[in-house]
Amino acid sequence: MSYLLPHLESGWAVDQAILNEEDVKNFAAIYVVDITEVPDFNTMYELYDPCTVMFFFRNKHIMIDLGTGNNNKINWAFNNKAEMIDIIETVYRGARKGRGLVISPKDYSTKYRTTVATSFKTDHC
Repeated sequence: MSYLLPHLESGWAVDQAILNEEDVKNFAAIYVVDITEVPDFNTMYELYDPCTVMFFFRNKHIMIDLGTGNNNKINWAFNNKAEMIDIIETVYRGARKGRGLVISPKDYSTKYRTTVATSFKTDHC
């Protein structure tokens, strides 16, 4: 469904979208940027995942503490549309108050943790 979203094809277009976006739906505009076509921000924001969600408000990057240690972006898929809406609302409210870092309504610190199984070999003499 990403073909329905506006695609930004240069660093300048990304900057203009961030600067000029006033209001779409109640509080968010969603854009798709192909990082292979627009590599301008890849190093700055460490963009290398297949899908990354970042938040900007009036040309300022808004970070969100999700409990994962990476406050710059979301780089996993949500199973629940309501979770994403809650995060967007939280970011919007915090950004309107001038906050550069907001706290997520849900802690994701253990949800996406991977478990490593280890086996131990013991020698019996």
